[in-house]
Amino acid sequence: MEHTGGRRTQSERDAITVEIGYALASAVFAAAVLFGVLAGPALLFDLPTTVEKVLLIAGTALAAVLFFLRVISVLMRFRQESQPSQPGRTSPDS
Repeated sequence: MEHTGGRRTQSERDAITVEIGYALASAVFAAAVLFGVLAGPALLFDLPTTVEKVLLIAGTALAAVLFFLRVISVLMRFRQESQPSQPGRTSPDS
């Protein structure tokens, strides 16, 4: 996606919208899986109260961190791929 200044084209806006949607959806999925792995046993089995609390807190905290890291990594990767190469430099795939 080459952007030479000024306003973005409709296809550039659509690509950004799709990428944001993908980032959010994949982050929700990854966070839900992590939460299920960590907090699932606390929800399914009769564990001691302290263990249940630790698993729920750890699952919630780590799922939130994973969510934000996933969104940031997807959007940063998209930003890096969408920037045009510098003029006068040889492209790695040429």
